[in-house]
Amino acid sequence: MSSKALVIIDIQNDYFPGGKWPLANADLAADNAAKALERARARGDLVIHVKHEFESADAPFFAPGSQGAKIHAKLTPRDNEPVVLKHRVNAFLDTPLPGLLEEHRISELTVVGSMSHMCIDAATRAAADLGYTVTVLHDACATRDLEFNGVTVPAAQAHAAYMASLAFAYARVISTAQWLEA
Repeated sequence: MSSKALVIIDIQNDYFPGGKWPLANADLAADNAAKALERARARGDLVIHVKHEFESADAPFFAPGSQGAKIHAKLTPRDNEPVVLKHRVNAFLDTPLPGLLEEHRISELTVVGSMSHMCIDAATRAAADLGYTVTVLHDACATRDLEFNGVTVPAAQAHAAYMASLAFAYARVISTAQWLEA
């Protein structure tokens, strides 16, 4: 049994064109995540899908049971792959994720998904704080333009800033191609 897991976070329909909260480069990130998924399955690594649903039907996106909250078809879980439902940003908080990792004796995580500046950041930091060795595939993650105090931060810059921050102290941050070559 492998001690590695691929954790796919929030690659859900609302983040794609036509969804309620589209991200920049969502399709490209999902295509790279799908390559990682194929490799993880071939190696026999644990694959965990994380799905975010807000608890209220009037949520801005990921409304419970909605088409937008469904995992995107490019990353469809297999019957033997756990799907962790979360209601908060951090996939480790109030979910079965920590127990699944412990049950399968996982020590190394590869993280992909959305949004770089929220759920990817939170899960990566939590995993590192809990002692996991973490790798983030930067081109298998996506975000959107951000706004603060009248300043718009383009998605590419927001993504780069968060990846740089994670790479500084929390994770190895590499491309999907680099990960596939290893």
